[in-house]
Amino acid sequence: MNSGVIDSNAPPPVAVILAGGLASRMGGGDKGLHSIGGAPILRLVIDRVRCWTDTILLSANDDPTRFQTQDWLACVPLVPDTVPDRPGPLAGILAAMEWTAAHMPQRTHLLCVPCDTPFLPAGLGPALAGALTPGGAGVAMAVGPDGIRHPTVALWPLSLRQALQSALLDEGLRKVGVFAARHGRVDVPFPAGPDGIDPFFNINSPDDLARAVGIIRSAGP
Repeated sequence: MNSGVIDSNAPPPVAVILAGGLASRMGGGDKGLHSIGGAPILRLVIDRVRCWTDTILLSANDDPTRFQTQDWLACVPLVPDTVPDRPGPLAGILAAMEWTAAHMPQRTHLLCVPCDTPFLPAGLGPALAGALTPGGAGVAMAVGPDGIRHPTVALWPLSLRQALQSALLDEGLRKVGVFAARHGRVDVPFPAGPDGIDPFFNINSPDDLARAVGIIRSAGP
C-alpha cells in the first residue's frame, strides 16, 4: 500500500473521521449518514481514506447504536470525546490520539478528515506526508484551490498529544488553526478536481447536499 507516510520505514498513519458536530444547518442528526449517489456521505469518505491507511477511527458522540446498524462501519472503532462540553474538532483529534497511544503506540501520525467532504483528492495522504520533514513535529494542513486552509484536513504528529490535551483543558483553546500554527503548520496546496470541483467541498446544508448529488450525477458512471 502506498501510504504516503513520512518515510518508507514508517507505518501508515491512523486516520480519524470527524463526525462529532451537531449538524444544526442540516436539521440535526448525522450529516455523514445522508446519501448522495446512492451511498452515505460517510461511506464515500471512508472508501477514500482507506487508500492511505489500514486503521480508521470515527470521532462521534452520543448514542453509538445509530452507527452500529451500518454493516460497513463494523470494523471502524467509534471514539467519543474525552473532553467535556463538546469543545469541537480538537477534542476529536485528541480522542483519536489517545486511542492510538493506547492501541497502536508504534504509529507516529494521525490523518484527520471531516465526515462531510466526499470529494477528497486522491493524493491527499501522500501529499500531506510528503510536506513534512522526517522526524519533525509539524502539522501538514490542506489548502484548497481557492487558497483557503482546511484545518480539519491535516496530518498530525502524535507527539503533540500532551500539548493538545493541555491546550484544551488548561487554556480552553478551541481553534484548530491556532493550535496547528503554534506547532509548525505546513500549508499543502491542492488543485481543483475534475470539472473544477473543490476537493474540499463540504456538505453543511440541504442546498450543499443537493449540489453534491448534482456533482455525482454529472460525473456519470
